Order: sequence, then structure tokens, then C-alpha cells
Amino acid sequence: MEVILKEDVNNLGHRGDVVKVADGYGRNYLLPRKLAIEATPANKAVIEQMKGSAIRKLAKEKIEAQDLSNLLDKVELTFERKVGENEHLFGSVTSGDIAHALELQGYTIDRRKISLEEPLKQLGEYHVPVKLHRDVTSHVKVTVKGDAVEETAA
Repeated sequence: MEVILKEDVNNLGHRGDVVKVADGYGRNYLLPRKLAIEATPANKAVIEQMKGSAIRKLAKEKIEAQDLSNLLDKVELTFERKVGENEHLFGSVTSGDIAHALELQGYTIDRRKISLEEPLKQLGEYHVPVKLHRDVTSHVKVTVKGDAVEETAA
């Protein structure tokens, strides 16, 4: 039996692939779970149209991501945090903080697209990568400054 995969299926193929499977596997597993449709000539034509529209959609998203990347490369964010001895921060700057600061400037970026290995815990200047698309990554300049050192009376 030939089927067209509607979703990626492990050890079988990717979305849009036409694969040959055992009749029972196709009828009892793939078709009822809507993971595939039968490979009739009409369905093959529909899948080709869907592939074409997906390619156009990806190209459009990439162009939009490149435009946004050009804007984000010019953005500079500054965070002030309390600092203790040896310039050690109390708290940190996380991807959520960066996403919120970008949102305040009018850029809606999901915090999961901000690629921080770990939160920023030191004073300084950082270039934080933001993955906007599979092929487009921008960098935002983030500066972490400290408030005045808290002096305790001894």
C-alpha cells in the first residue's frame, strides 16, 4: 500500500513523502491516526500544491526574519542590577528579561528564540544571539551595569 505522510513518522519518512508500507500498518495505524493519506493521484496533486505553498511561506518568513534581523542588530539594551563585592550580581539577566525589554521597544520576540547558554551574571557587554528563522540569526547588544555598591555599617 502506498501512502502520503501528513506528519513526520520515525523510521518511515518525513511529511509529504510517498512511502510504501504494509497494508495492515497503513490501514490500522497510519490512516486512523491521520498520520498519512492514501496515495491516490488526486491526493498526490494536493500534496504537491501543499509543498509549493509551504516553500513560498518559508521564503516569505525568511525575508521577514532578515528584515527584523537588520533592525535588531542596531538595538542596544541596558540592564541595571544590584552588585555586591567583586562585581558579583544579585540576580541575573535572563532571556525572559531580554524578551521583555525588546517588547517594550516594540519587537515581539519569543524568549525561547533568545539563545542564552545561561543567564548573564557578570557586569559587562554581551552580544546575545536571537534565532529568528532556521537560517537567520541576529545579535542584540546587552549591557549589564551595576547599581551603587551597598555599604553596610560595620
